[in-house]
Amino acid sequence: MKQLRLWLRLARLAAVLLLGLLLASGVALAERLRRHDLMGLRQRLTRWFLARLGGALPFAVEVHGELPSGPHLWVGNHVSWTDIPLLGQLLPISFLSKAEVRTWPLAGWLAHKAGTLFIRRGSGDSALLARQLHRHLQAGRQLLIFPEGTTTDGRQVRTFHGRLLTGAIEAGVPLQPVAIRYLRDGEPDPIAPFIGDDDLLSHLLRLLRSDKAQVEIHLLPPIASTGQERNALARQAQRAVQQALGGAEVEEREQAAA
Repeated sequence: MKQLRLWLRLARLAAVLLLGLLLASGVALAERLRRHDLMGLRQRLTRWFLARLGGALPFAVEVHGELPSGPHLWVGNHVSWTDIPLLGQLLPISFLSKAEVRTWPLAGWLAHKAGTLFIRRGSGDSALLARQLHRHLQAGRQLLIFPEGTTTDGRQVRTFHGRLLTGAIEAGVPLQPVAIRYLRDGEPDPIAPFIGDDDLLSHLLRLLRSDKAQVEIHLLPPIASTGQERNALARQAQRAVQQALGGAEVEEREQAAA
């Protein structure tokens, strides 16, 4: 029975990915013919696609709080690649992701076509990245980043790096803190976290073989960024997420923002 369930889930996921491939190809062709950036359309189609992708994963999702109106820089804790479809289905939004994701077969291409911005760790391009984030937010678009810079097992919140918040401060755009928690039988889910040397395919198969887990998404009160210092703003957002996750222990390794 479990093997049959796995194959059915794989078939559904494959159908969703094929649909995403067709959508992304269609948008890419339209942009080439019109010679115009269709970011608004890309975000709307991405939301529609991510809702189908999230539905193909073994999660039961509960959302707490209200969706913001107008452009916001979303900041949240990061547990797994599954954070992206689960959060991205809430409203049209773009993501900031590590550069390695761009090389993932199919998923990287889809992420690129969806308008994802990529960051290469340690590349020294903080100023360029800040300008990209600023332009994106000033255009009235929603953008989500994971300021911890890495994934965790979901039991703690790591330091939020303030350098990624410069674009929001300069654009006068508020932060939208969001906390995501994966639970299995009332305890932190050991399967959902995508950490260490895990690879995408192995992790995906473990997920699809498992029973459904519960996911809690907490949309917290927005935080004004105007006139704030970026590291202080980062600490404020970090505390909000930490408290929403039940006061999870923060790993005290403060680093100076680049």
